[in-house]
Amino acid sequence: MEIKKKILLIVGGGISAYKALDLVRLLKKNNYELKTVLTKSGKEFVTPLSLISLTGGKVYEDIFDKTNEAEIDHISLSRWADLILVIPTTANFISKLSYGKADDLASTLILASNKDVFLVPAMNVRMWSHAATRSNCETLKGYGYKFIGPIKGEMACGEYGDGKMSSPKEIFGVIRDYFNNKNILKKNNFSAIVTAGPTREYIDPIRYLSNESSGKQGCEVALALSKAGIKTTLILGPTNMQPLNGIKIVNVKSAEDMFLAVKKHLPADIVVCSAAVADFKPKKFINKKLKKGSNFKSLNLVKTYDILEFLGKNNKHRPKIVIGFSAETDNLIQNSIKKLREKNSDFIIANDISQKGVGFNADYNEVSIIDQKGNVEKIKKSKKSFIATVIAEKIIKRLLVDDKNFN
Repeated sequence: MEIKKKILLIVGGGISAYKALDLVRLLKKNNYELKTVLTKSGKEFVTPLSLISLTGGKVYEDIFDKTNEAEIDHISLSRWADLILVIPTTANFISKLSYGKADDLASTLILASNKDVFLVPAMNVRMWSHAATRSNCETLKGYGYKFIGPIKGEMACGEYGDGKMSSPKEIFGVIRDYFNNKNILKKNNFSAIVTAGPTREYIDPIRYLSNESSGKQGCEVALALSKAGIKTTLILGPTNMQPLNGIKIVNVKSAEDMFLAVKKHLPADIVVCSAAVADFKPKKFINKKLKKGSNFKSLNLVKTYDILEFLGKNNKHRPKIVIGFSAETDNLIQNSIKKLREKNSDFIIANDISQKGVGFNADYNEVSIIDQKGNVEKIKKSKKSFIATVIAEKIIKRLLVDDKNFN
């Protein structure tokens, strides 16, 4: 018997709030388990009794419930849910979430949650198109929030344009597909390897060749894949990144260490090579520290293991999806396409490391995702967490549409 999926429905304050009742009917009809939170402004449009009648359960309103002292509602509710859905999501609530405010039950439990949060915006066309709202939405996407709509249509105020809330049927379709995709991923037990961070190629016991990679982008990709239900192993070079919940981490130092760790964890369905692996290493390691007065005049270098090429051309254990990263300072697209074809990868993520504020040692990135046909999808400067979500979605889409995976 299939386990019921649990949805925490937050009803916000807006004229579209009445449509939440139709959505509740759809979800209940399709065997979803529901708990509801009614915001103070939502109560102006929908009564607690209406939600109680349709859900058959309690409606939560206050951050501290005197009738339920044994549990702290914002923690227990956030842990109970498989998914959190806010309908309608007003401009004010979007602003509040973008600043991380927690001044009522709804905003507090969202901040305390580790589950996916879907926002269903509904507001006047001018409010939706306002620069502040657009900026707040980009911030929330960077945090990992997912959006359903809005769509173009006639507003309650009589104006027409973007900002109309998606219909209950459309919202239900997105939620249904979300759970169906997670079920498929879980059923097929897909696995992923992500490499991240720099490598260190030692000259002597204290000196080495390396680069400025922080490992943030790769760690975010690993988190996004793991959150989607894919068993993920992160092979991480020397960084200051903290442990990631639910992800196996293998710490390595050199390119050779990373290569051997990748080989050890094959086969895998997906490998994302986001690590900035040193291309060269000293031909000879010197056991003792080199002194200033030594006769050392030059450094002989040899190539390191090419992990991406090994994976792309591995006839025996080639992953279903191989993704590489291409950090360039010039001719970004041309050099990246060349690398994609030479390494036989499925996608290449190209980023211009000459730009300030993105790429190495930054929270933001600006990338172009290139496929084997040479199609280029550019993602403007965004949080690395958002870019990781886009990459994960592309991976999942490829897995789900490839019928070979389900035979």
